[in-house]
Amino acid sequence: MPETGGVREVKSAGRTVELLEVLAARGDRPARLRELAEELGVPRSSMYALLQTLIDRGWVRTDATGSLYGIGIRALLTGTSYLDTDPRVRAARPHLDEASTALGETVHMGRIDRDDVVYLATRESHEYVRTISRVGRRLPAHVGALGKALLAERAESELPRGELERFTARTHRDGASLAADLAQVRERGYAIDREEGVQGIVGFGFTLRYEAPAVDAISCSVPVGRLTEAHEKEIVAVMREARARIEAAAVPLPGAPDWR
Repeated sequence: MPETGGVREVKSAGRTVELLEVLAARGDRPARLRELAEELGVPRSSMYALLQTLIDRGWVRTDATGSLYGIGIRALLTGTSYLDTDPRVRAARPHLDEASTALGETVHMGRIDRDDVVYLATRESHEYVRTISRVGRRLPAHVGALGKALLAERAESELPRGELERFTARTHRDGASLAADLAQVRERGYAIDREEGVQGIVGFGFTLRYEAPAVDAISCSVPVGRLTEAHEKEIVAVMREARARIEAAAVPLPGAPDWR
């Protein structure tokens, strides 16, 4: 059984968290009891009992037949609380608004979580419409500008290896290709994602340097058809200024928790 800080993991708590993470990762694809039991390697009877407990508490929902399961509304309430109480997200929001207004483009803030980036804030462009709200969305860090900006600060031993998940024809195929790109990120000072995560979208990512290595970053997403050389220079200048303002605003207040 795994240990954390010398304390043995509570098996039932670990299984509960794993179940919620599996359901959350499935998005709009509900799961059946058999699928969940097989994926987590537990007896169906134990999985059924756990699901019923979580349904009663609002963490899991089921359909009218009681045979399909998905993430429940309590997960939303907890996630919202995380965003509302995080001082760095709160400090970044007005500067994301300013950058989005100045550029007429969509800007994001994300945080690295193992090999993924989680989107914590998004300010949408009024010039074009996205079909998916990114807040709370999780993407592999190697895919976009946010993640690549953050991976560029990691040691080589911490970078993704082997064959990488691909989202478009331009997504990095393997760790060697990614490593070469990250070397350019370090030299340039920011990351560029040219249709690697979403076809037709270019992203520019900048780490927030209030921690070393950085755990947070901001980015600007632009449709290919709107990106000119002059606009690219404008984006880099505005986003660098936004980064400086966010870093200055993110200084913790005396006595505030140092969240890890």
